[in-house]
Amino acid sequence: MFYKAFGLNVSSEISLPELPQIIEQGLVEVVIKKADLTLLWEELAGESKYFVIKEDLILFHLPDNAIYMIQKGKEIYYSPMDNAHEDQIRLYLLGTCMGALLMQRKILPLHGSAIEIDGKAYAIVGDSGAGKSTLASAFLKLGYQLISDDVIPVTLSEQNIPMVTPAYPQQKLWLESLNQFGMESNHYRPIIERETKYAIPVSEQFASRSLPLAGVFELIKSECDEIELNPIQNLSRLHTLFNHTYRNFFIAPSGLMDWHFSTTAKMCEHIDVYQLRRPTSRFTVSDLTSLILNSLTKEEKVYG
Repeated sequence: MFYKAFGLNVSSEISLPELPQIIEQGLVEVVIKKADLTLLWEELAGESKYFVIKEDLILFHLPDNAIYMIQKGKEIYYSPMDNAHEDQIRLYLLGTCMGALLMQRKILPLHGSAIEIDGKAYAIVGDSGAGKSTLASAFLKLGYQLISDDVIPVTLSEQNIPMVTPAYPQQKLWLESLNQFGMESNHYRPIIERETKYAIPVSEQFASRSLPLAGVFELIKSECDEIELNPIQNLSRLHTLFNHTYRNFFIAPSGLMDWHFSTTAKMCEHIDVYQLRRPTSRFTVSDLTSLILNSLTKEEKVYG
């Protein structure tokens, strides 16, 4: 089966219903195959329980799920354990595996959601549970488009303009967020069996082209009662982009520290970076979207 994801043509032995299917094309850039990786893991893992990371090769083992191998930015192999569920396997293929593959291709994977506002891309990054997908979904409710959810692929143009490539047309939302938006959970498929996080197709509100990245908002949960939006300045911006690079512990052992520093330094010449603190005591997405949109409007007035 052939798919389009993260701007790449993907050939896969496992069905990936989350991805748009394409007719077979001559150029296949990523191959996903099933293979027995047991002996390779035993040979390379040593005392490591979960990860083997080398230049152009990442191998990881998830008990009760599968062993995965990503190499040369082109190949993903998966070796399922007995009774492993396909939903779980796909979750890691499209998450950690694709994040690693993008990194091997020197495409920067940010951990967050990206939305299109007035022809530009804005990334919402943050730790797990910060509310990134929920905030992005609030923008979709206002009519904006999704570019990516979870893994945001960023490349530099010839002019060093950071560009965000559309990933695939799906969001993942917790039941609590569905309830807040008045969405019925029985209309959607759980990401994993017995899980309360759901796959939300967004084909009709999915960006179809790469867009320049204009800003990054770091979303943080706070015990304060009020929302705060503050610019992140100078070298702190580099720290923010490193902290919210998807699976950033892959970077150093993959020999990519210099590349990552150079890429993020060039990005910072063209983007604004903010920290957005939200109270945990109440549901604030409407206020957050208004604050972000107002800040962007002010910037347009300042910079013309």
